[in-house]
Amino acid sequence: MTESTGFKQLLINQGYDPVDGFGEGRKIAVLAALAALLLATACIAAVMGAYDISITDTYRTILVHLTLGDVTSLPKLHNTIIWDIRVPRIILAVSVGGALAIAGAVFQGVFRNPLVEPYILGVSSGAAFGAALGIVFPAIFFSIQLSAFIFGALAVTLAYILARVRGETPIITLILAGVIIGSIFSALVSLLKYTANDTALREIVFWLMGGFYYATWNDVLLLAPAVLVSFVVLWGLGWKLNVLSMGDDEARTLGVNPERYKFVVIALATAITAFAVSLVGIIAWVGLMMPHASRMLLGPDNRFVIPASLMMGGCYLIVCDTLARTLTTAEIPVGILTSILGAPYLCYLLRHKGRVIFG
Repeated sequence: MTESTGFKQLLINQGYDPVDGFGEGRKIAVLAALAALLLATACIAAVMGAYDISITDTYRTILVHLTLGDVTSLPKLHNTIIWDIRVPRIILAVSVGGALAIAGAVFQGVFRNPLVEPYILGVSSGAAFGAALGIVFPAIFFSIQLSAFIFGALAVTLAYILARVRGETPIITLILAGVIIGSIFSALVSLLKYTANDTALREIVFWLMGGFYYATWNDVLLLAPAVLVSFVVLWGLGWKLNVLSMGDDEARTLGVNPERYKFVVIALATAITAFAVSLVGIIAWVGLMMPHASRMLLGPDNRFVIPASLMMGGCYLIVCDTLARTLTTAEIPVGILTSILGAPYLCYLLRHKGRVIFG
């Protein structure tokens, strides 16, 4: 049995009609529509904010920068608000949303479990502990972001090592190892919160709620290329991920080494998740919801789910962040909004049990 035949049989078993190339023309059209929606959402978000700047002035400011025009001809205040605050914030929201959604799609495919999210292996708890160390002991851990990234990656590494048995990494064992490591780091975060002074405690709690308050071009230049490279690699491995989602035995039958590819995709998904969390804190639900929504639109083929997840995750976080900075005079942590909006959506998914719109 070839990879192509095996995957087609998988789709047939799940109720999808293999006629007309599995509707690939329609799926490409959906991806194009999602790309247009992402661009439109970003353009609308650039206009919205506490400081009222006209649509014309907003887009003129952006256009001057994009065309390398004379920046000195722009009003200084407009340039600062639009180009130095709103634009990097929007791009960072797209990068973080895309990273978490891609990672969620990868983990759900590898673990063959629709309830898996990017934080399942303890990356969020590890990153939270690293950030808390940086906040409580700034003299030792001079960079909160670097500390959060290192401990987030360390948590997943420990979970992977703990789950490895006789050269293999069973999925159930890996999930249990992630729960164990995550619980340990969560306890350590609680210990630091208990011993921290009031100022440090407030900063830890604020970081845990997630947000784009301090988004800068430096953050964008750090995260966006990493997400783009990881996306290209994972998208290229979309077919292998389809095979992995059939199970280890089926993957071996099709000539795919499941351990090798599981390690590669989990490592990439973990890296971009840890990177995103280290920059903006813990933002829940994106990595759980967006892959689900992508599969409802496009079916189970990860060659389409991965790019759709990236664009839908970007759109969702742009909307949530725009609401967070415009609903009230005091900015709301975006992690609160993603959770408030995410719970009803999960209820909807549970009621409809993963019904697919385009098959």
